[in-house]
Amino acid sequence: MSTADLANGIASTDLAEGRIVAGKLNGSDVILVRHRGRVCALSGQCTHLKAPLADGVVIDGTIRCPWHHARFDIESGEAVGAPAFAPLERFAVVEKDGTVRVAATEAEDDPLPPAPAPDIGRVVIVGSGAGGHACAEILARNGAGASVTLIGDEAEKPYDRTFCSKQYLAGKAGRDEMALPALDGVALYTGVRVVAIVRESKTVTLDDGRSVPYDTLILATGAEPVSPDFYGTNRDDVHVIRTAGDADRLIAASTQARQAIVVGSSYIGLEVAASLIGRGLEVSVVSDTDLPLEKTAGDEIGAMIRDLHASKGVTFHSGRRIARWDGNAAMLDDGTRIEGDLVVAGIGVKPRIELAEKAGLTLADKADGGGVRVDDRLRSSDPAIHAIGDIASAPDRRLGHPIRVEHWVVAQRMGQWLARHLLGRIEKGYDDVPFFWSGHYDLSLRYVGHVASPEDRTIDGDAAARDVAVHFAENGREQALLTAGRDRMSLEREHEWERS
Repeated sequence: MSTADLANGIASTDLAEGRIVAGKLNGSDVILVRHRGRVCALSGQCTHLKAPLADGVVIDGTIRCPWHHARFDIESGEAVGAPAFAPLERFAVVEKDGTVRVAATEAEDDPLPPAPAPDIGRVVIVGSGAGGHACAEILARNGAGASVTLIGDEAEKPYDRTFCSKQYLAGKAGRDEMALPALDGVALYTGVRVVAIVRESKTVTLDDGRSVPYDTLILATGAEPVSPDFYGTNRDDVHVIRTAGDADRLIAASTQARQAIVVGSSYIGLEVAASLIGRGLEVSVVSDTDLPLEKTAGDEIGAMIRDLHASKGVTFHSGRRIARWDGNAAMLDDGTRIEGDLVVAGIGVKPRIELAEKAGLTLADKADGGGVRVDDRLRSSDPAIHAIGDIASAPDRRLGHPIRVEHWVVAQRMGQWLARHLLGRIEKGYDDVPFFWSGHYDLSLRYVGHVASPEDRTIDGDAAARDVAVHFAENGREQALLTAGRDRMSLEREHEWERS
């Protein structure tokens, strides 16, 4: 099918309200959407990772990306929902005599500038990862950057951590492409650690002896990798993947390696396996489960992912553990010997709650996932202190109980919600539907919602053909959906649950 030349124009009748129409303008992808009777022309690729927005959906005045569920305001082009931050380019549109034409010039009717930011006091954010950066970015975007101090214990400026196991590790993206947007006016401290919260004086103490005062404190300390427990884990050739520095070290080691052993068949572990295969290494995966992802996605998806990785050359040692690693080979608990040059552990993470615990904040029970207990305003037991991202155990209205979710976009959306709440632009409590994605070679999985166990599930489609939807229920009610090859269904179900 040919693509419409939008400079020459298309018929007005082709633009029904809320429908996305794809076209070209001087060779570039552009989409048209009629919104409230007016035709809007916007660049056709998501500013996050260039997904085709023509395959997205229009919901409540936004265009939603089919790949990673970023959201853009139709009229302004503003990125209003992570993981995208940069706006879409807007183009001038003329509708006359039954024809819609687009000009290669910016739309002149720019939206009104945002209202002046209110006085929000001194906001200190501890943690410059997904949640902390997203919160600071919204505050800065709306003119409140000078009120914000962002403190990160990594020497790096904020970056997209998802690249560490995917694009950057695989050699498909450079280090500079990991950078997240700069934060206008924000005081950014890098390479320093908060060692104490003094609630009485509303200050945080840094490891260099400085104190930083706050009116509102936001804890976005994230999570850290769980260390494996086999003999030899303290060797330099045993790696974890969490930070850019971790990825740097693994990339450097992989250039001198031929065989890699990945411990764990979690999402991260398998993404690392795929990236190392892409770098030309032989990869073995050792996992104590029978199938990959079986604890979160069930047997059908687990078999699909196993077979995909096996077709790319990955060897699986299922139901096994490493007993010993000597730098040349791993000895498994059944006596099997696997030769290798390096080991990468991807066996999960744990929330970094030591700072909150030391400050006396109320924590969630470990049986409920642990973390810092917050209300639907993301406030901890101290109303001046909020918690977001991997450490936050927040109420989930649909499930009827708190959950703690360790996913990049969830942390970003929490941070964005909290920033808008502090600016007085949101009235209802935090209620976003959790979402994450996972990439394996040319296959992407989308997961919306949340369940503690995949046991109660219904399969729609053909997992072996990688065209499948898995519906997960909790207490008899569908609460999560995992899809492969059905991006639109994922977007629509997410919206349905937002409204329920």
